[in-house]
Amino acid sequence: MNKFIRRYIGDKNFYRMLIALIVPLVIQQGITNFVSLLDNVMVGGLGTEPMSAVAIMNQLIFVFNLLLFGGLSGASIFGAQFFGKGDYEGMKQSFRIKMIFGIVATALGIGIFILWGEDLSLLFLDNEANKDIDITVTLNYAKDYLRVMLWGLFPFMIVQSYSSTLREAGETVAPMIASVISIVVNLCFNYLLIFGKFGFPELGVVGAAIATVMARFVECIIVVLYAHCNSKKFPFMKGLYKSFYISGSLVKSFLITGIPLMLNEFFWSLGSTAINQSYSTRGLDVVAAMNINTTAWNLFCVIMFAMGNAVSILVGQRLGSGDIEGAKDVDRKLIFFNFVMHIAIGLLIIVLAPFVPLIYKVEPEVQQLATNFLIIAGASLPIHSYVHVAYFTIRSGGKTVITFLFDCVYMWVITVTLSSILCRLTGLPIIACYAIVQFSDIIKLCIAMPMLKSGFWAKNIVNK
Repeated sequence: MNKFIRRYIGDKNFYRMLIALIVPLVIQQGITNFVSLLDNVMVGGLGTEPMSAVAIMNQLIFVFNLLLFGGLSGASIFGAQFFGKGDYEGMKQSFRIKMIFGIVATALGIGIFILWGEDLSLLFLDNEANKDIDITVTLNYAKDYLRVMLWGLFPFMIVQSYSSTLREAGETVAPMIASVISIVVNLCFNYLLIFGKFGFPELGVVGAAIATVMARFVECIIVVLYAHCNSKKFPFMKGLYKSFYISGSLVKSFLITGIPLMLNEFFWSLGSTAINQSYSTRGLDVVAAMNINTTAWNLFCVIMFAMGNAVSILVGQRLGSGDIEGAKDVDRKLIFFNFVMHIAIGLLIIVLAPFVPLIYKVEPEVQQLATNFLIIAGASLPIHSYVHVAYFTIRSGGKTVITFLFDCVYMWVITVTLSSILCRLTGLPIIACYAIVQFSDIIKLCIAMPMLKSGFWAKNIVNK
């Protein structure tokens, strides 16, 4: 028993360190997802078609967000290890990689949305299950929403570049504060602009988009000013833009390490979109219910998302300092803590599942579907939480090709294929299809456990 405790449970200092790191992340992500829930409720008050239109466009923007996240994460692997090593010049160069990649990716994303946004939206609408609804109305809502949301992509990219770099240095409070302020802006102007309160115009889904863009600009200004006004605390911010020099060796390492990660996030997000598109073939009610389910799931999973960041930072810093065994030990304790926590959170989701959909003004059929989806999501959460931190563990040591195979290839070979077959070629109820897809990650968990135990991932990539 004592051996088990030493191996999987940390001391008081370990949990103090962990709590100090993840609490700001949990607060930030929790408030973000709670406001996202309120956004959905507000837009849902306009009807199922506007809510579904916003959900479809957010699913497409999600692909861009994860592509951006993948590229920035490739540079963040080096940033965390550079910080652990005390190499501030290396941190500057990894940040420059983020900015260059971010500008290019955002410009390409905007171009794709302008040219093919409507066609991509129709993938979720143009099917037999939706023959009784006015697709044109839903599509017009989606197009109006997207036109405004495009203005928020550049400030979003800048925030992600700066915030991820600050977190690599152990600073999680400032990005949290910036996020909370922007969320308040978003929430207030959502109310004012969606419904036309206090003399503001009633803009519906366009109002929701305007509020989101305003919030992103506010967050961007706060984060950038904080980082550059505290250059003593963050020495890597001094002279950051005096040149855009990046060593050839770092560029080469980034391309080798970062491109698989970027492709992983991109194709994973496409896979997620493909799965949702398969679900959408069962009708607009399923799209609406899945939107409720996803929004609530994201709210309950804030600790899981924070733990992924904790693994990246705490394990990455130890790998960068050369403490390989320390990195393995910290990772093992983080994974155990994460798994136990999400057994409890999964049970909480199941208990609350009948009540969450009631806050939406949607048809009873949609509410019942959402309840069933949430019960299944809660039951499968411990599996997904383990797989989530396993992904960040393998990534922290630069094993991004393995990450690509473990995450993206698995999704397309197993999950996407399974959802497509079940939804299109069988008569199974959508609830059964969703349950089978969710629990198919048991296979992934069985793959992850021996991979983590082997310790092959624990590599220093900045001291070559």
